[in-house]
Amino acid sequence: MKINSKDFRVRPEENVKLSAWPTRMKSYYKSKKGRKKLLEEHVEQLSALQQTHYASNRFALLMIFQAMDAAGKDGSIRHVMSGINPQGRQVFSFKQPSVEELEKEIREC
Repeated sequence: MKINSKDFRVRPEENVKLSAWPTRMKSYYKSKKGRKKLLEEHVEQLSALQQTHYASNRFALLMIFQAMDAAGKDGSIRHVMSGINPQGRQVFSFKQPSVEELEKEIREC
């Protein structure tokens, strides 16, 4: 089974509106064993691509994990990034806006 990356790709010139992207995707595996096998294959691929990508120093890859609390985002990031060189990645956590950020947003409207 192959995941079509075009379903998740955004071109640099496009304006990204996260609310327009689906938050639920169809399952790409039928069992836990199938999921593990698929994950291993994709982590190997991602590792090889990351080496080339990091060496070129021209582009960036943004991965967004959006879900409710306790939905498994941390575990997913840990599994997906397990084969990636830590020097070539950064992970940031985005929380709800602070009171100051909300007030600034209201003033700008």
